Parts: sequence; structure tokens; C-alpha cells
Amino acid sequence: MTQRGKQHTRSRYDLIAPLYNVLEWPIEQLLFKSWRKQLWDQITGPNVLEIGVGTGKNISYYPEDIEVTGIDLSPGMLKQAKQRLTEKQEVHLTLKEMDAQQMDFSDDTFDDVVATFVFCSVPDPILGLKEALRVTKPGGKLHLLEHMRADGTALASAMDKLDNPIHYLSGVHIARRTVSNVKSAGWDIENVHDLTSGGIVKKIKAIKPH
Repeated sequence: MTQRGKQHTRSRYDLIAPLYNVLEWPIEQLLFKSWRKQLWDQITGPNVLEIGVGTGKNISYYPEDIEVTGIDLSPGMLKQAKQRLTEKQEVHLTLKEMDAQQMDFSDDTFDDVVATFVFCSVPDPILGLKEALRVTKPGGKLHLLEHMRADGTALASAMDKLDNPIHYLSGVHIARRTVSNVKSAGWDIENVHDLTSGGIVKKIKAIKPH
């Protein structure tokens, strides 16, 4: 199931990659840009992993003096990120095609792990979050921006019903319980901040236990 899910997700993101930035431009300008900046202002590294680097939307917000490794499942998305990187020569970023559920990194490699709107599309999110835990140093931090299942019951029920068709079309799940998934993967939650009403978008910060 995970392999089939991975292929489905890759195909959907490869298909949409050339238009991805255009389609998300309105909400990016209205909301996402400020949230990205707030998140990256907290990253100290120096050795940082960005899971689901996508088209490279976070590149402009990387702090100075950190080394970032950005991974993504989709070659199409990475192609867009490489084009953006050519415009930011001062950024220390290495891009790799890689599955978040099975990373080619040694244990305890990174000081910080970052993902923005990614674990809605990882086929097995708990497996991906366990891999993130494995490659993070003890005491290292996980920083997430994620949209997820609403806190309210009525809207949550509607999201549950729409989750499968939306995932089939886009590769994205809209009803993930990401805070619970982070805990289930073994992370210690440091704080959770609601960015929208109903808790649909949250900023999550967690730490790897020593």
C-alpha cells in the first residue's frame, strides 16, 4: 500500500509541478509567506533537513549560516526548486530526490528538521515522522506548518468524507490528525499554535528525546 501510495503521490506532484506556484500564488501571498518566515526565523541549525522541499518556496526564508539538505519525492518539483536555487546563489542548499518514509541518512544527522504542508501528502505520515526522528540528533527539533482535520466536529466530518476523493485527485489528504501522528512517532511536543480558526492550519514544534 505504501509503495502504491508513493507512486500515486509522485505522479500527482510531477503533473502539477509546472503550475504549482501559479495555482498557490494567492494564498501564498495572503497567508503562507508570513507563516514561512515566522517558522524559519526559529531555525538555528546549523545542519538542517527540509522534508518536501517542493518548488523551493522556503528558500527565500532560510537563515544565514545554516546548511540545508532538501529532499522531495517528486522529480518535477525538484526541477522547479533547482531553477529557484540558481537565483539564490548565497543559499547553502543540497537537493536530493528521496522518500521521506525511507531516507538515506545516518541516524542522528540533523539539528533541525523542517516541513511545510508536507505530511498531508506523505502516504504513511507516522512512518515519515519516525524517519525524521531517526535522522535528528537527540535534543534536535521538528518544525512543522501543516493543514489538517478541523477541531470542530461538523467541519471535521465533512473533511473526513471528502478526504479520499481529494487525495485521489491531488495526492493531498485534508483530514490528517498530524499532532497525534507526531506524538505517535515518538516526538515530544513542545508547542502547538493554531494559525487559523478551527485549527485547520497549525504550527507544531517538537523535540527528539535524549
